[in-house]
Amino acid sequence: MRTSYSENDVILLLKDITGLVEPLPTSERERQIQAGRHYCEMLPIEYVPTQKYMETYQAALKHYAADTARAVANLGDKIMKRRGKDTVLVSLARAGIPIGILLKHYMEKQYKVVMPHYSISIIRGKGIDENAIEYLLERYKPEELLFVDGWIGKGAILTELRKDLRQWPDISPELAVVADPAHITNLFGTREDLLIPSSCLNSTVSGLVSRTFLRDDIIGPKDFHGAVYYGELKDADLSYAFIEEIEKYFPTAGAEDSENINPTAGAEDSENTTPTAGTEDSEHYGIDEVKRIATEYGIDDINLIKPGIGEATRVLLRRVPWKVLIAEDRKDDRALEHLRQLAAEKDVPVEYYPLHNYKACGLIKKIADA
Repeated sequence: MRTSYSENDVILLLKDITGLVEPLPTSERERQIQAGRHYCEMLPIEYVPTQKYMETYQAALKHYAADTARAVANLGDKIMKRRGKDTVLVSLARAGIPIGILLKHYMEKQYKVVMPHYSISIIRGKGIDENAIEYLLERYKPEELLFVDGWIGKGAILTELRKDLRQWPDISPELAVVADPAHITNLFGTREDLLIPSSCLNSTVSGLVSRTFLRDDIIGPKDFHGAVYYGELKDADLSYAFIEEIEKYFPTAGAEDSENINPTAGAEDSENTTPTAGTEDSEHYGIDEVKRIATEYGIDDINLIKPGIGEATRVLLRRVPWKVLIAEDRKDDRALEHLRQLAAEKDVPVEYYPLHNYKACGLIKKIADA
């Protein structure tokens, strides 16, 4: 798979389907999704940022690079402690790719360890790329593989990962993420709903690669899942500019003592357990908050609720948003300025709501004629 990333940083186990799929306008794609077609069978037209939005992105990158670097470093320290130097990083395309590269660079800088890094596709409702898993198992021990993503919203991908890996019981279903406001994984950099600046953009901060694609007229039974390379956007590519800005703030010692980034006490003993909503200790889990939002807004499909800064951004970039919820106590938070800017551009209402786990949440519009 072509990408603007170096092969020394990541190998994408994806089929290059450039020119084989006609991208659809957001409104048409949303109509088809809500009519029952799976999102992985279509590709969206990439959002072209306005100058104002790019100014907002650059401001976010400058302001939140240090926080992101500390969270990446904290995650890297945990990985080294828990998994060791023989770890193989397997990022989930595409949001996980820049995070995998940052982790790889941090391990080289901090521990003088060179970890292989591959990226593969996993699709909610369709599963993980089994051909990619088999490719990795031909080259590495199953216990060496560690899955990496950017953040967790309400946990759909982690649930998918745990389900799919039952057929490979020697592979850990653990997911390492920079931000886990949902409180459902133990390999995390922070529990805060952190603005990871790469979430603000699409392919131009992800190696010029599209989101992944799976449709049996294009992806054969022995193929990897597919993706498109947007070579026409090379002049707007900021993939390495993002990586380099974050790396400026990597600590020279581990970030384990950072006051805002602390592992949850007792988490070591519960790494493979999924919190159960409704138990007396579960009120701080993200899924409970999502269910409360669904009830209050009369939403019968929680897939239309996308909690967290990263997920709310995705709603505005490539879905048909109904509204954006911003935490009542975050009205002046600079981490949310790009959301306000996008919402203004797309004429999407912003409401202030008593969010607890998250700073923002995107609600997708239900298409009446779907």
